[in-house]
Amino acid sequence: MTILYVLFAVYIFAVNFYAFHLLKEQKETAEDGGGTRRGDGKLILSAIMGGAIAVYVAMFVMQFRLGNLLFMILMPLIAVLNVYCFYLAFRGIYFLP
Repeated sequence: MTILYVLFAVYIFAVNFYAFHLLKEQKETAEDGGGTRRGDGKLILSAIMGGAIAVYVAMFVMQFRLGNLLFMILMPLIAVLNVYCFYLAFRGIYFLP
């Protein structure tokens, strides 16, 4: 049972790391003159998979995409759902005894 908790914690860490890296890469592309809209679908998908907190924090740390109303409303909502699902998972609802 402990291995499932460890695997789930590694999954959460990996998705959050990927989401942070994706937003950082998007900012670097925008600074180089590329489009800022490239990769929004990947960003939202990584947020739904569990990286919404990392995306929201990265937006403020890097001062990037703060004017985008979709991200400023959607990311906190998805983050609350992520935290609730993580709580249920670590409490043992999703894992069979």
